Amino acid sequence: MKLGILMFPSPGGSAGVARLVETLGFDSLVFADTQCLTPEVWSQLMLAAGSTERIEIGPLVSCNSYRNAHLLADMARTVDHVSAGRTILGIGAGWFRRDYEEYGYDFGTVGSRLTALEQALPEIRRRLDVLDPPPVRPLPLLIAGAGERRTLRLVAEHADGWHAGFPDRPAELEPKVAALRRWCDEVGRDPATIEWGLGVEPEDLDRFLAEDADTYLEMGFTQFTLGFDGPAWDVKAGASWLSWRDARNDRRAASTALAATAP
Repeated sequence: MKLGILMFPSPGGSAGVARLVETLGFDSLVFADTQCLTPEVWSQLMLAAGSTERIEIGPLVSCNSYRNAHLLADMARTVDHVSAGRTILGIGAGWFRRDYEEYGYDFGTVGSRLTALEQALPEIRRRLDVLDPPPVRPLPLLIAGAGERRTLRLVAEHADGWHAGFPDRPAELEPKVAALRRWCDEVGRDPATIEWGLGVEPEDLDRFLAEDADTYLEMGFTQFTLGFDGPAWDVKAGASWLSWRDARNDRRAASTALAATAP
Protein backbone atom coordinates (compact mmCIF):
# COMPACT_ATOMS: atom_id res chain seq x y z
CA MET A 1 0.00 0.00 0.00
CA LYS A 2 1.26 3.46 -0.90
CA LEU A 3 0.45 7.00 0.21
CA GLY A 4 0.82 10.06 -1.97
CA ILE A 5 0.24 13.80 -1.80
CA LEU A 6 -1.62 15.85 -4.42
CA MET A 7 -0.96 19.58 -4.66
CA PHE A 8 -1.19 22.47 -7.05
CA PRO A 9 2.23 23.60 -8.32
CA SER A 10 3.45 27.02 -7.24
CA PRO A 11 6.29 29.22 -8.49
CA GLY A 12 9.36 28.55 -6.38
CA GLY A 13 7.45 26.29 -3.99
CA SER A 14 7.32 22.96 -5.76
CA ALA A 15 10.91 21.99 -4.96
CA GLY A 16 10.48 22.73 -1.26
CA VAL A 17 7.23 20.87 -0.87
CA ALA A 18 8.67 17.92 -2.79
CA ARG A 19 11.54 17.69 -0.31
CA LEU A 20 9.10 17.90 2.59
CA VAL A 21 6.87 15.14 1.19
CA GLU A 22 9.90 12.92 0.76
CA THR A 23 11.32 13.71 4.20
CA LEU A 24 8.02 12.90 5.90
CA GLY A 25 8.01 9.47 4.27
CA PHE A 26 5.26 9.59 1.65
CA ASP A 27 5.59 7.43 -1.45
CA SER A 28 4.66 9.94 -4.14
CA LEU A 29 3.92 13.56 -4.97
CA VAL A 30 1.58 14.48 -7.81
CA PHE A 31 0.59 17.88 -9.17
CA ALA A 32 -2.69 18.95 -10.72
CA ASP A 33 -2.73 20.16 -14.33
CA THR A 34 -4.91 23.28 -14.42
CA GLN A 35 -3.07 25.60 -16.74
CA CYS A 36 -4.83 28.89 -16.27
CA LEU A 37 -4.71 28.74 -12.46
CA THR A 38 -1.23 27.41 -11.67
CA PRO A 39 2.27 27.18 -13.18
CA GLU A 40 2.68 24.61 -15.94
CA VAL A 41 2.69 21.17 -14.35
CA TRP A 42 5.51 19.44 -16.25
CA SER A 43 7.88 22.34 -15.60
CA GLN A 44 7.10 22.06 -11.90
CA LEU A 45 7.58 18.30 -12.00
CA MET A 46 11.08 18.94 -13.32
CA LEU A 47 11.77 20.96 -10.16
CA ALA A 48 10.38 18.17 -7.98
CA ALA A 49 12.42 15.57 -9.87
CA GLY A 50 15.66 17.43 -9.28
CA SER A 51 14.89 18.08 -5.60
CA THR A 52 14.15 14.50 -4.49
CA GLU A 53 15.73 11.07 -4.58
CA ARG A 54 13.08 8.53 -3.62
CA ILE A 55 9.44 9.49 -4.15
CA GLU A 56 7.57 8.89 -7.39
CA ILE A 57 6.29 12.01 -9.15
CA GLY A 58 3.81 12.80 -11.89
CA PRO A 59 0.70 14.74 -12.84
CA LEU A 60 -2.73 13.84 -11.50
CA VAL A 61 -3.41 14.09 -14.24
CA SER A 62 -2.04 15.62 -17.43
CA CYS A 63 -4.91 16.68 -19.69
CA ASN A 64 -4.64 14.94 -23.04
CA SER A 65 -6.08 17.94 -24.90
CA TYR A 66 -3.36 20.36 -23.79
CA ARG A 67 -0.37 18.72 -25.50
CA ASN A 68 0.46 16.72 -28.60
CA ALA A 69 0.75 13.02 -27.68
CA HIS A 70 4.31 12.70 -28.99
CA LEU A 71 5.44 15.86 -27.20
CA LEU A 72 3.84 14.66 -23.96
CA ALA A 73 5.69 11.35 -24.21
CA ASP A 74 8.98 13.19 -24.69
CA MET A 75 8.27 15.54 -21.78
CA ALA A 76 7.55 12.58 -19.51
CA ARG A 77 10.69 10.80 -20.71
CA THR A 78 12.75 13.90 -19.95
CA VAL A 79 11.38 14.24 -16.41
CA ASP A 80 11.92 10.51 -15.92
CA HIS A 81 15.63 10.93 -16.65
CA VAL A 82 15.94 13.86 -14.26
CA SER A 83 14.20 11.79 -11.57
CA ALA A 84 16.32 8.70 -12.34
CA GLY A 85 13.28 6.61 -13.20
CA ARG A 86 10.64 7.80 -10.72
CA THR A 87 8.11 9.41 -13.08
CA ILE A 88 4.53 8.25 -13.64
CA LEU A 89 2.68 9.56 -16.70
CA GLY A 90 -0.80 10.32 -15.44
CA ILE A 91 -3.31 11.27 -18.12
CA GLY A 92 -7.01 11.95 -18.51
CA ALA A 93 -9.49 13.08 -21.14
CA GLY A 94 -9.94 16.58 -19.67
CA TRP A 95 -12.88 18.32 -18.06
CA PHE A 96 -11.97 21.87 -16.92
CA ARG A 97 -13.78 24.18 -19.36
CA ARG A 98 -12.03 27.32 -18.15
CA ASP A 99 -8.63 26.00 -19.28
CA TYR A 100 -10.00 25.18 -22.72
CA GLU A 101 -11.53 28.62 -23.11
CA GLU A 102 -8.48 30.49 -21.78
CA TYR A 103 -6.08 28.71 -24.12
CA GLY A 104 -8.32 28.36 -27.14
CA TYR A 105 -8.60 24.59 -27.08
CA ASP A 106 -11.70 22.95 -28.51
CA PHE A 107 -13.70 21.82 -25.49
CA GLY A 108 -15.94 19.57 -27.57
CA THR A 109 -17.95 16.97 -25.70
CA VAL A 110 -17.18 14.25 -23.20
CA GLY A 111 -17.37 11.81 -26.08
CA SER A 112 -14.99 13.73 -28.34
CA ARG A 113 -12.47 14.19 -25.53
CA LEU A 114 -12.56 10.46 -24.77
CA THR A 115 -12.11 9.69 -28.46
CA ALA A 116 -9.06 11.95 -28.54
CA LEU A 117 -7.65 10.18 -25.47
CA GLU A 118 -8.27 6.78 -27.03
CA GLN A 119 -6.33 7.88 -30.12
CA ALA A 120 -3.50 9.41 -28.10
CA LEU A 121 -2.73 6.47 -25.80
CA PRO A 122 -1.19 4.16 -28.44
CA GLU A 123 0.65 7.14 -29.94
CA ILE A 124 2.21 7.86 -26.53
CA ARG A 125 3.28 4.24 -26.20
CA ARG A 126 4.76 4.22 -29.70
CA ARG A 127 6.72 7.39 -29.08
CA LEU A 128 8.07 6.08 -25.77
CA ASP A 129 9.24 2.94 -27.59
CA VAL A 130 11.34 4.87 -30.13
CA LEU A 131 12.75 7.71 -28.03
CA ASP A 132 16.54 7.61 -27.74
CA PRO A 133 17.50 7.40 -25.00
CA PRO A 134 14.36 5.67 -23.76
CA PRO A 135 12.84 6.31 -20.32
CA VAL A 136 14.91 4.97 -17.45
CA ARG A 137 12.26 2.34 -16.75
CA PRO A 138 9.19 1.28 -18.71
CA LEU A 139 7.23 4.44 -17.99
CA PRO A 140 4.08 3.64 -15.96
CA LEU A 141 0.91 5.01 -17.53
CA LEU A 142 -1.86 6.02 -15.11
CA ILE A 143 -5.35 6.83 -16.39
CA ALA A 144 -7.80 8.82 -14.27
CA GLY A 145 -11.56 8.54 -14.56
CA ALA A 146 -14.39 6.18 -13.75
CA GLY A 147 -16.66 6.13 -16.78
CA GLU A 148 -17.89 2.57 -17.02
CA ARG A 149 -18.49 2.44 -20.77
CA ARG A 150 -15.31 4.00 -22.21
CA THR A 151 -12.77 5.21 -19.64
CA LEU A 152 -12.49 1.94 -17.77
CA ARG A 153 -12.10 0.08 -21.05
CA LEU A 154 -9.09 2.30 -21.78
CA VAL A 155 -7.75 1.53 -18.30
CA ALA A 156 -8.05 -2.21 -18.97
CA GLU A 157 -6.38 -1.88 -22.36
CA HIS A 158 -3.56 0.57 -21.62
CA ALA A 159 -3.00 1.50 -17.98
CA ASP A 160 -0.49 0.44 -15.37
CA GLY A 161 -2.42 2.46 -12.81
CA TRP A 162 -5.99 3.66 -12.33
CA HIS A 163 -7.06 6.71 -10.34
CA ALA A 164 -10.75 6.47 -9.48
CA GLY A 165 -11.21 10.07 -8.33
CA PHE A 166 -12.21 11.37 -4.90
CA PRO A 167 -15.23 9.27 -3.90
CA ASP A 168 -17.45 10.11 -0.95
CA ARG A 169 -17.86 6.50 0.24
CA PRO A 170 -16.81 3.03 -0.97
CA ALA A 171 -20.26 2.17 -2.33
CA GLU A 172 -19.77 4.86 -4.97
CA LEU A 173 -16.96 2.85 -6.53
CA GLU A 174 -18.49 -0.62 -6.37
CA PRO A 175 -20.03 -0.43 -9.88
CA LYS A 176 -16.80 1.09 -11.20
CA VAL A 177 -14.73 -1.77 -9.85
CA ALA A 178 -17.18 -4.27 -11.32
CA ALA A 179 -16.99 -2.55 -14.70
CA LEU A 180 -13.19 -2.53 -14.70
CA ARG A 181 -13.14 -6.23 -13.88
CA ARG A 182 -15.54 -6.90 -16.77
CA TRP A 183 -13.37 -4.94 -19.19
CA CYS A 184 -10.26 -6.76 -17.99
CA ASP A 185 -12.01 -10.08 -18.61
CA GLU A 186 -12.99 -8.93 -22.08
CA VAL A 187 -9.48 -7.85 -23.10
CA GLY A 188 -7.75 -10.74 -21.33
CA ARG A 189 -6.05 -8.71 -18.62
CA ASP A 190 -5.50 -9.60 -14.98
CA PRO A 191 -6.89 -6.61 -13.02
CA ALA A 192 -4.25 -7.25 -10.38
CA THR A 193 -1.63 -5.99 -12.86
CA ILE A 194 -3.18 -2.50 -12.55
CA GLU A 195 -2.49 -0.43 -9.45
CA TRP A 196 -5.80 0.96 -8.18
CA GLY A 197 -5.79 4.35 -6.51
CA LEU A 198 -8.15 7.00 -5.21
CA GLY A 199 -7.98 10.40 -3.59
CA VAL A 200 -9.03 11.59 -0.14
CA GLU A 201 -9.85 15.18 0.77
CA PRO A 202 -8.16 16.58 3.93
CA GLU A 203 -11.44 17.12 5.76
CA ASP A 204 -12.26 13.44 5.31
CA LEU A 205 -9.00 11.99 6.62
CA ASP A 206 -10.14 10.99 10.11
CA ARG A 207 -13.43 9.51 8.95
CA PHE A 208 -11.70 7.73 6.12
CA LEU A 209 -9.29 5.96 8.45
CA ALA A 210 -12.00 5.09 10.95
CA GLU A 211 -14.74 3.95 8.59
CA ASP A 212 -13.70 3.42 4.97
CA ALA A 213 -10.02 2.52 4.60
CA ASP A 214 -10.32 -1.21 5.26
CA THR A 215 -13.24 -1.46 2.84
CA TYR A 216 -11.22 0.15 0.06
CA LEU A 217 -8.32 -2.20 0.75
CA GLU A 218 -10.64 -5.19 0.53
CA MET A 219 -11.98 -3.86 -2.77
CA GLY A 220 -8.44 -3.86 -4.19
CA PHE A 221 -7.27 -0.25 -3.81
CA THR A 222 -3.65 0.10 -2.73
CA GLN A 223 -2.73 3.70 -3.66
CA PHE A 224 -4.24 6.54 -1.61
CA THR A 225 -3.53 10.16 -2.53
CA LEU A 226 -4.24 12.90 -0.01
CA GLY A 227 -5.40 16.09 -1.70
CA PHE A 228 -3.91 19.24 -0.17
CA ASP A 229 -4.25 22.70 -1.65
CA GLY A 230 -4.06 26.29 -0.49
CA PRO A 231 -1.05 28.45 0.36
CA ALA A 232 -0.03 26.65 3.56
CA TRP A 233 0.56 23.24 1.91
CA ASP A 234 0.36 21.66 5.37
CA VAL A 235 1.16 18.12 4.29
CA LYS A 236 2.10 17.35 7.88
CA ALA A 237 -1.64 17.02 8.49
CA GLY A 238 -1.42 13.66 6.72
CA ALA A 239 1.40 12.33 8.88
CA SER A 240 -0.94 10.12 10.93
CA TRP A 241 -1.57 8.15 7.76
CA LEU A 242 2.06 7.11 7.56
CA SER A 243 1.93 4.98 10.70
CA TRP A 244 -1.32 3.43 9.44
CA ARG A 245 0.35 2.61 6.10
CA ASP A 246 3.38 1.10 7.81
CA ALA A 247 1.28 -1.01 10.17
CA ARG A 248 -0.82 -2.36 7.29
CA ASN A 249 2.25 -3.12 5.19
CA ASP A 250 4.02 -4.82 8.10
CA ARG A 251 0.96 -6.93 8.77
CA ARG A 252 0.76 -7.97 5.13
CA ALA A 253 4.47 -8.80 4.99
CA ALA A 254 4.16 -10.96 8.09
CA SER A 255 1.16 -12.76 6.63
CA THR A 256 3.03 -13.41 3.39
CA ALA A 257 6.07 -14.72 5.23
CA LEU A 258 3.91 -17.03 7.35
CA ALA A 259 2.18 -18.40 4.25
CA ALA A 260 5.55 -19.06 2.63
CA THR A 261 6.71 -21.21 5.57
CA ALA A 262 3.48 -23.16 5.89
CA PRO A 263 3.76 -26.88 4.95
